[in-house]
Amino acid sequence: MSRKIDIFDTTLRDGEQTPGVSLNTYEKLEIAKQLERLSVDVIEAGFPIASHGDFKAVKTIAENIKGPAITGLARANFKDIDRAAEALKDAKRPRIHTFIASSPIHMKYKLKMTQEQVLEAAVEAVKRAKSYVEDVEFSAEDASRSEIEFLCRLFSAAINAGATVINVPDTVGYTTPEEFGNLIKTLLEKVPEMDKVKVSVHCHNDLGMAVANSLAAIKNGATQVECAINGLGERAGNAALEEIVMALNTRKDFYGYSTGIDTRHIYRTSKLVSTLTGIYVQPNKAIVGANAFAHESGIHQHGVLSEKSTYEIMTPESIGLSSNKLVLGKLSGRHAFSQRLKELGYELTEEELENAFLRFKDLADKKKEITDGDIEALVEEQVLKLPEIIKLEYYQTSSGNKAISTASVRLKIGEKSVEEAATGDGPIDATYKAIERACQMHCKLVDYSIKSVSGGKDAMGEVIVKIEKDGKIYTGRGLSTDIIESSALAYTNALNKTMLPNGKNNGHH
Repeated sequence: MSRKIDIFDTTLRDGEQTPGVSLNTYEKLEIAKQLERLSVDVIEAGFPIASHGDFKAVKTIAENIKGPAITGLARANFKDIDRAAEALKDAKRPRIHTFIASSPIHMKYKLKMTQEQVLEAAVEAVKRAKSYVEDVEFSAEDASRSEIEFLCRLFSAAINAGATVINVPDTVGYTTPEEFGNLIKTLLEKVPEMDKVKVSVHCHNDLGMAVANSLAAIKNGATQVECAINGLGERAGNAALEEIVMALNTRKDFYGYSTGIDTRHIYRTSKLVSTLTGIYVQPNKAIVGANAFAHESGIHQHGVLSEKSTYEIMTPESIGLSSNKLVLGKLSGRHAFSQRLKELGYELTEEELENAFLRFKDLADKKKEITDGDIEALVEEQVLKLPEIIKLEYYQTSSGNKAISTASVRLKIGEKSVEEAATGDGPIDATYKAIERACQMHCKLVDYSIKSVSGGKDAMGEVIVKIEKDGKIYTGRGLSTDIIESSALAYTNALNKTMLPNGKNNGHH
């Protein structure tokens, strides 16, 4: 029987610290529900002290998600820990995750504390957390650049104070697989209490070795891995959950470990996180990239058609990618549509299914063949729809290479309809200016990106915009076979989000 590795997902905490990512409570809950379907062991839901928005998100997830353990991050001080305990009080399986830096460089320049002061703060923090919850995780920030003797003393003290999980982070992505594996092995040899607790690792990808370092740690005794969907996170990101899970799955012969992850939900989870964060997955990304199972060269295609295992070490189906490219069209019925959604891993309520089916029928009138990508995009847009205070009712544009671009729009704002027109540098710029005039709001457009959902001239275009208002970033998404319409929908979607309570965290480790 292979030993089980716990998967600790930090997409909603460290992943949300990715530059340009800001999720509201509703979006965080949707990701948490999907992580529960994926069967992760722990969801790090946020950093409750960081902002009211973060506190609310952790509290909402704690109230609604009952499968995985729910954890909130807290620095090693009572204020942070009390706030985390408050956010987690309705969790079925609460965990407080407290941390303090342990490397000479961090202690000297950031904390301005001695080793003894850090040791004392860690012990007091763990005891405080333990007074609220049974499950307490302690992290030594920048452990990979810490002195081994001090690290041993610190971990020993934390365990004796009540910690149930000890986390060894490679905070700045500095270590290498051999070195990190040796560090875990040494800690297990030198700290006798380590055999009573889960040993966790949290690796960053600054040198592109986060997954390799995590796997080396597992090989040397780590029993929990902290990772994020699509490798999201600060700077170059975290170890990618999908890569660690599929490496352990595919190479059971070498590692001899398993996870409790339902791998059939990997692709769907990756897609949801990409959609909500507005960060596209690079095509050549391992496991979930668009090219991960694409075989373009003739020799590869011949091999795959003859025997899949010639070039495929895992199947697309194992991560939830359907190989059955059943094409739906305007004559397809509700049952065929509903069946397709189930195969793609969606669980919709009756109302959501009805709304998605109506959108599907509208799309079928505009394009002949509807692919899985189209259906996924439609459903995600439907399921993730927020209350619309601002709604696009109508738009018209006029442009040309020798003409001034103009746009007129009609928006429904609350109960009243407002019409405005504007000129701009191209039809999309003109449309955005007209929308801003109608709303009497001015935002800075930080980022605009467009991609085709599927192939062909009649493909749907997905537009993702990031706007800045009052120092906060909001992401909007629009979908249509008309690029100007999808651009306008993305902008109004982002403007609607500015009216919702939102909070961005700023925790580090």
